[in-house]
This record gives sequence, structure tokens and C-alpha cells, in this order.
Amino acid sequence: MKRAVLERAARVRLLIMDVDGVLTDGRLYYGADGAETKAFHAQDGSAVKRLLAAGVGAAIVTGRRSAAVERRAAELGIAPVYAGVPDKGRALDDLCAATGVAAGACAHVGDDLPDLALFARVGFAVAVPNAHPAVLDQAHYVTNACGGRGAIREVCDLLLCAQGKWPDPRRAS
Repeated sequence: MKRAVLERAARVRLLIMDVDGVLTDGRLYYGADGAETKAFHAQDGSAVKRLLAAGVGAAIVTGRRSAAVERRAAELGIAPVYAGVPDKGRALDDLCAATGVAAGACAHVGDDLPDLALFARVGFAVAVPNAHPAVLDQAHYVTNACGGRGAIREVCDLLLCAQGKWPDPRRAS
């Protein structure tokens, strides 16, 4: 692991996550009744709970509204949740004001062009490997795992390891 990545990860006090393509694999499912469903990775959830227990906050900033996201966030204790956000940069301003955490002490995990507004301002920008090329180019770190397939677990383990709150993520289970 590069020293610069660990140094950035060590300063993170708030993990901000996009949803579609990060907490999920990016596919959208609609039932015959029009209801939307999403698949979330259980290991991402357990890692978020470990992160919160270690004193690092977690928030969601996403461009879409979804009852499934609201439910998952509530199950995991993720707050605040900014959904239906047309301007993620403005949401970051609101989030920092609400939490008292400076943008430089935030990490953001994203996969698409709207995430670049946060990448330009947070202290630790993380992309999933199938992100848009412009997002990959601006990321400080690219996960090995894809969105919806353990990418958030990887990031949580990395943050906790860098902060001395979890063993080496290659040995974590």
C-alpha cells in the first residue's frame, strides 16, 4: 500500500458513499408493480458497522431517491443521507456543516461523473474499478472489489487499518 494512500486514509473522519455502482452493482431493478429493489452486499454492511463503532462517521450522497437506500442506511446507522441530490458539491457543503467535519477529513467513494465534484474537495477520493475513466483518473485509490461486491468493506478495512483501529486489511476477515 502506498504511503500517501495510508496517510490520506488516516485523516478520514467521515466516509461518504454514493449508492448506485458503489453500495450496489449499479443495476436498477423494477418489479411489475414499479417498485424498485436493490441488492446490497452483507459484508459491506458489517464493515460500515465496524467503522461507525470505531468512531468514523458514514454518510450517503446519491443522485437518486430510493426507499431501499433509506431502509439500508437506517439498518446500518448511516446518517445523514442526502438522496435525490442534483449537485453533490453543494451536498458536501451541507454535510460538512451538519457534521462539523471538514471536507479534507472526508473520504468519498464514487463511480461516475457527478462524484467528481466531491473528489475535487475531499481528502481521500476512492473509485471502484469499473468507474468512469475520468473518475478513475482523479481517484487517490481504486478498490480491487467492484461496487456492490465488497468495495465498501475494502475501504472501511483500509481506513481502520490506516488509523490503527483494525489489523492489516489483507488479513482481516
